Amino acid sequence: MVYRLHKMTRGNQRDLARAKNIKKQQDQAKGKRKESGSSKTARMEKDADIMRQKQKAKEEKAQAEKAASSSKK
Repeated sequence: MVYRLHKMTRGNQRDLARAKNIKKQQDQAKGKRKESGSSKTARMEKDADIMRQKQKAKEEKAQAEKAASSSKK
């Protein structure tokens, strides 16, 4: 009678990989914001307003520079 001894080739690799993946997912979830739809909309509006202000300031600066360069001529 011949007995074949099967040796586990993976060992605890599967368990270690599973634990590593769980830790990775938890770390990724830490950085995400958990907010309701209304607060997300409010944040997006606030961000859009800030960007509009920055764009307006940039346009004013460009006009001032254009006026300054045309007055030098």
